[in-house]
Amino acid sequence: MQTSPAHAVHHGDREIETVEEFDAIVSARGTLSGFRVQSVDLTDRTRELLTTDTTGAVFLGCRMRPDAAEKLRADGALVLPPLPGLPFDPYRGHLYTPDDLFASLDQGYEETPDARAYAWFQRTKADGDIFASMLRAVHDDSMSDALDELLRGARVVGVMGGHAMARGTEEYRGAARLGRALTRTGFTVATGGGPGAMEAANLGAYAAPYDDPVLDEACEILAGAPSFTPSITDWARAAFEVRTRWPKGNHSVGIPTWFYGHEPPNAFASHIAKYFANATREDGLLARCNAGVVFLPGAAGTVQEIFDNATPNYYESRGEPTPMVLVNRAHWTEKLPTWPLLRSLARERSMEARIALVDRIEEAPEALKHLLG
Repeated sequence: MQTSPAHAVHHGDREIETVEEFDAIVSARGTLSGFRVQSVDLTDRTRELLTTDTTGAVFLGCRMRPDAAEKLRADGALVLPPLPGLPFDPYRGHLYTPDDLFASLDQGYEETPDARAYAWFQRTKADGDIFASMLRAVHDDSMSDALDELLRGARVVGVMGGHAMARGTEEYRGAARLGRALTRTGFTVATGGGPGAMEAANLGAYAAPYDDPVLDEACEILAGAPSFTPSITDWARAAFEVRTRWPKGNHSVGIPTWFYGHEPPNAFASHIAKYFANATREDGLLARCNAGVVFLPGAAGTVQEIFDNATPNYYESRGEPTPMVLVNRAHWTEKLPTWPLLRSLARERSMEARIALVDRIEEAPEALKHLLG
């Protein structure tokens, strides 16, 4: 899931997202003509910019000296400068990490880039500022681009479930064991990136390289701050305590949104694609789960995700249907009777062989394996 310094050369695309990639392209090609350079600090590459052909190149949010910017524009390059004062980079070339979003947590969650980005979103959304809405769209498209690059070739299984699942509960531990089992099988776990069941699955993926008792110990630490209410700060600090004690966790993906500002991202997803537009985020999350989705008990949001996923499976609009495993028979047949409708939709269609209902979370990996054939 990691890119190499010569990524742009390797994959035949035209994007440059790091100084190392910039140097590799200039050295190998001798030209930047037609390339897109995305949010790279080029203040120490003035000589290269002044002496390299940049005809038709695009520089998005790159720091550079004024003489270099003037030369690029004279070449016919498009230069969109960094925007000071924003709590996020709309041209960002890579996904977020927990450290990125929770920087300054020692001063309280309200001071973190995550909280500041949400406050900016609320303020500009209320103003109806067209420039701000453009910046949000550019940022979200940058997230999608980075997510595609990260997941190229990966077998992704989504784990969906509600944010209300509290740390310290058996349900939370079960969701964590599911994330661990899927990761050890070779899948990349993807979640909605928030608290509750989502955090638990990302935690399980994180703990996969460690001996089994580590996950139990981590859950005990986290139980000291069972929910992100009343204090997101305390909730997040408990997660970073676990990360500090066991720093070499495995990767997984979280795809949260600032649309639900009351829901902070969890700190166990190593790669976080955070969106302003929830519709873009929801569709992108499910579309990338190419090896199936496990749906844990949840409420309205999880029900929506079930049918957001069922619709392209029904019409086969993304190709062959992908597996769907619903966990907890009583929840999905009695409390929220989603399963009977899903089963009726699937009848006599290709997706009929790709859906399953199981009682216990421990049964989900085997059910998924069976559906994948």
